[in-house]
Amino acid sequence: MMTAFARTVILYFLIMLGLRLMGKRQIGQLEPSELVLTMMISDLATVPMQDFGIPLLAGVIPILTLLSLSMLLSQISLSNLRFRALVCGRPAVLIRRGRLEQEAMRKNRYTLDELLEELRAHGYSCISEVKYAVLENSGQLSILPWPSQQPLTAAQLNLNPADTVTLPVILINDGRILQRHLDACGKDEAWLRQALQKEGLSSPQEAFLLTLDEQDQVFCVKKEALS
Repeated sequence: MMTAFARTVILYFLIMLGLRLMGKRQIGQLEPSELVLTMMISDLATVPMQDFGIPLLAGVIPILTLLSLSMLLSQISLSNLRFRALVCGRPAVLIRRGRLEQEAMRKNRYTLDELLEELRAHGYSCISEVKYAVLENSGQLSILPWPSQQPLTAAQLNLNPADTVTLPVILINDGRILQRHLDACGKDEAWLRQALQKEGLSSPQEAFLLTLDEQDQVFCVKKEALS
């Protein structure tokens, strides 16, 4: 039992490390090489977890090899555009100036139904409303509408609105003080306790969330009592 537990924990953290090295992406945003790597690692990990007769290294070594190969290919792709195009492919334009590129659709095996579904998902009911539609390497469809179909912006209306967008910093997360964030804001715990008192709280443990934005505005959510 302990052997199964230890093997599972080791492989779990090894796979988590591998996925972390691949970056923060969703499954639908993985490039072909990354998707193949993910599938192969998952298959390699399940074998030594289920069959105790197979040495653990028989699963660990191939996984480390694949991760090393993936990092090597990534480094080569950064310096060689032709190699990157070979491994990852190139974006394909499916709609160009409102006209369907049927050859590009056939080459990428992208059906008309799939294209219309993606257009509807982005709020467009007609192909003529779209100036460009680009099929990215990840399989996502980037849609650029005609200027007449785009929402108006403040710049187009010659307006100059005040910049009120700020990025709040979390200082308390579920009753826990994030000291690193507090130091980055130039605040100390004495200031934090004063801020809590203004919100009617006596201790950080009573706050579920407390943030501070660039204009020194505090936002606080009180922790609800357990039912």
